[in-house]
Parts: sequence; C-alpha cells; structure tokens
Amino acid sequence: MNDNAKTPTGNPGAGGARTKGDVLLEVRGLKIDGESDEIWRPIVKGVDLSLKRGEVLGVIGESGAGKSTIGLAAMGYARPGCRISGGSVVFDGLDLVSASDEQRRKLRGSRIAYVAQSAAASFNPAHQLMPQTIEAELREGLRTKAEAEKDAVELYRRLRLPNPEEIGFRYPHQVSGGQLQRAMTAMAMTCRPDLIIFDEPTTALDVTTQVEVLAAIRDIVEQFHTAAIYITHDLAVVAQMADRIMVLRHGLEVEEAPTREMLSNPKQDYTKSLWSVRKLGKEEQPGGDAILQVKNVTAAYGNAVKVLNDVTVTVPRGRTVAVVGESGSGKSTLARVITGLLPPIAGEIVFDGKVLPRALKDRNPDILRRIQMIYQMPDTALNPRQTVYEVIGRPLEFYLGLTGAKKEARILELLKLIEMDEGHLDRLPGELSGGQKQRICIARALAAEPQLIICDEVTSALDQIVQEEILKLLLRLQRELNVSYLFITHDIATVRAISDEIVVMFQGQVVQQGPKTRVLSPPYPPYTELLLSSVPEMDPDWLSNLLAKRKAQPAAMQSQDR
Repeated sequence: MNDNAKTPTGNPGAGGARTKGDVLLEVRGLKIDGESDEIWRPIVKGVDLSLKRGEVLGVIGESGAGKSTIGLAAMGYARPGCRISGGSVVFDGLDLVSASDEQRRKLRGSRIAYVAQSAAASFNPAHQLMPQTIEAELREGLRTKAEAEKDAVELYRRLRLPNPEEIGFRYPHQVSGGQLQRAMTAMAMTCRPDLIIFDEPTTALDVTTQVEVLAAIRDIVEQFHTAAIYITHDLAVVAQMADRIMVLRHGLEVEEAPTREMLSNPKQDYTKSLWSVRKLGKEEQPGGDAILQVKNVTAAYGNAVKVLNDVTVTVPRGRTVAVVGESGSGKSTLARVITGLLPPIAGEIVFDGKVLPRALKDRNPDILRRIQMIYQMPDTALNPRQTVYEVIGRPLEFYLGLTGAKKEARILELLKLIEMDEGHLDRLPGELSGGQKQRICIARALAAEPQLIICDEVTSALDQIVQEEILKLLLRLQRELNVSYLFITHDIATVRAISDEIVVMFQGQVVQQGPKTRVLSPPYPPYTELLLSSVPEMDPDWLSNLLAKRKAQPAAMQSQDR
C-alpha cells in the first residue's frame, strides 16, 4: 500500500489513527485570483480557517463570496481560470499549495473527497452507478472489486437508498435526484476519506428529499468521524449540519462562531441581514377571470405510467399560482403539457378563453408568444456564445419583427426593467453572475410581451440574497405589466413570498389547491403536512426532532391498528 492507502476496514494506514478532535486542515492567508480579459483579479483575499477531525464547518455567503473556490482550494485545487496566489493549505502536515501534483493526486479520492452540487452533471450517463461508485478505491488498490462492491452496497444501505443490493446497477437517469445525490455521497465515502467537501449538495432538491439526504449525510459523517466543509447558501440547512459557521463576503471572512452562537447572536450587520433575508411576503390578491385553465389533463411519457392524472388548475389573470410538491410529483410535466412540449392524452388546455392545440407544432406564433417559460438553470438555458444583446434581441425579431434602432431601444428598455444597464449588452453568459443570468432569462421572456410566464424553479439555484432580488423583481413586473405567473417550486418560503394561490401535487395528482392563506393554514391534508413539516428551520435541533417524531409515527400508527 502507498502512504495514503487504507486497510479494507476503512481505517487510515500510514496516515495514522483517526482521532476525533485533532486539527486536520489549516488554511492561512489563502489568496486566489481569477483571470478576466487577461488580467488577474482577486477572488479570495486572505482567508484563514481550521478544521478538526470529525468536525463540520459550514461556509455560507452570497454568490461570488468565494465559497466553492475555497472548498476546492482545500483539496489544493484551483478551477481553470483561477490560481492560488498566496497563503497555505496544510492538510495533515502537508502544504497542498507547494505539494507536487503527484502528492495531491494521491490524496484526492482517497483521503479528500468532493461532493458536487449537481449529481446529475457529475455522473457519467453511459455507466451504471456501481462502477462509478467504486472507481476511486479500485484505482488506488484499496480493495478487490468484490470487496468494493460489497462495501458500496453497505454504504447505499447506510445512506438509506432503496434496494441497496440492486440500485448500483441502474444508470443515473433511472434514479431520482435525491437518490443520485446520496449515491454521490457513497462514492465519496468509499475510501473513508478524512475530509469531504460538500458543495451545495441539496440545493436543487425538494424539501422532503432534502430531509432524507441531510439525515443520511449527517449520519455517515458522524459514523466515520469524517471532517467536512459544508458549503451552502441555506442558513436553515447549515444549522442542521455544522458545528461552526463561517460567513464570507467578497472573498473575505465576515465572522465565524459555533453554530448555536452564530444563530442566536450574529455580530456583524451583514450576517444579521442574511438572517432576516427570507421575510419577503406578498399580500394575497383575490383571483379574477382565468387566463389559463388546465382541465382534467392526463399525460404520460410513451407507454409508461401516467405522470399526470386528471389534473385541473386555474391561473387568474395578473395573479400568481404556485405549484408545489416533491420530485416526481408532476410539476414540471404540467409545464411541458401547457407549453405543448408534451401533448396530453386526455383533457384540454384553455388559454384566454380558447382551447389550445395540444402539440407545440400545431400552435401559431402568437400563441407561442403569449406563453413564455423561465427555466431553473440559467447556465443551461442561455447560449454561452450569444451576448446579452443577441439573447434578448432574438424574440424581439421573431415575435414582434423589430430590427435596427427599434430593436436596440427595446432591448435597453427591457434591461432597465430588470434593473441592468447597457454596459451588459456585449457580455456573454459566462461573464455574468447567477442572478444576472436569471435576470436576462426574465428579460428574454418579457421580450415576447407574454400574458403568462411559467417559472420553473427559477430561484432554487440562487443564494438567498439573490433569490429575494429576483422575487422582488418578478413581483414588480407583475404589478407593472399585469402578467400572470405559474410558479413551480419546492421552496415554501418562495411560495409565501410570491403566490396568491397554491396547488399541491403528489404522484401526478392535485391533492390540494386554493388561496395561499387557506392552504398554509391548519388543519392540513396529510401530504401538505409532510411538505410543510419538511421545511428546515433556523434551529440546530430541528432535523433531529423531526426524525425522532417521524420514527415514532409508524409505531404509534401500528399501535392504533392493533
């Protein structure tokens, strides 16, 4: 075995015994630069942190704070276009900044592991989960293939994956997002690393799935005394996971403290602003005449099981209807049916009093113009080779026939609407922040002058400060333009902030719908109760209390059955 290898039982080899409490990672004066237009600019400006074995450090901050950049630097890695320009990153006595490439390579995937935000983008779609899970330990020669597969099954079981003996032989597209995120955690744990960097591992998950993933991650980190850096923009989530919290802004540490102290008594004004950022709320407006009616719609993919079953939803003109539910409930499929991307097999879509053709190809350009969509991930929704001018200008030409000076004037008006300026016209998506990219997607939708905009998880990948900015923007645009929103989300805080009415979906069916105040007021139907109880709270004991309560429920129900 090499110096960094471990025995099949998972105990460190020459690296020494894993004693909880010893300092494992020491970062001092870390500086990282990013290249833009052939000029190096500071991203991280002198950050210090230390991490003990078995300890979890939560790192929070808004987009551009340097959270992910610092997490990668803890592995001695700088992403393309970045460089570590100063400071030290000492892992178990070895400075990863000055270490050789070979020394760093031996650590990554064996003693240091990384769990990315998007498991779907991190797995190879052409290979089953099992060979990808065990690849690193086979490469390092830590186990035989049979031993590695047996251990992977045990990790799947500990991470609460269904059918642990069989799930490893599915392809990534054959499991849910939450299951894939746990499989990625299993992949990271196979070599029993001393340190794991979790980079927003639950950001894109619905609240019920998030509870399962958080519980599984926390349990397995505790079982193996693994140190972790947990990067997130969700304060309630970090409260469940971290022993200490570090707040970052603009590449600098704002403050750091034990979790309970940080939650109860943040010292800095910026931290206090983070704590209060999700208090946005919209006063519920009564519905008027309907701009959209989904009537008894049933839909399926191919000959598979129905994904929508007799769904009826109404969106009043100038109002917002939020559609909530866990992954697989049919929320995004409903959007595909409304837009004509998935023709229903039964039922009809009525828009502005007229029945729409079921298929997109049968709809005329005016119908297409009046129903627009904003997607969850602006990175994939925008063409990376088109400038802001081209992105916004295309629908102006296609739908409205604007060219030349008239098109440019309208583009500038739309930029003003989304609170951006003409200095962004020649920028490519890669030169914009996440919030700016989502604003451009909103402007592109508005360029068509629609009556209905379908917002599909448009804030789920954004930090809380940027989320609030986008929600305020959407609310202002609704007031000024009287546009209607069908707002698909799994975030109950977002629902409270923007909706007038709520539709709750489960397994392709509507289980509850009505005005926001009624749906969010007890007594709740069982599934709505499950959703609302799964929303993390700013209480370090919330997850433990919830799991204990749910564990007791089956026993209580069983005793009632008897």
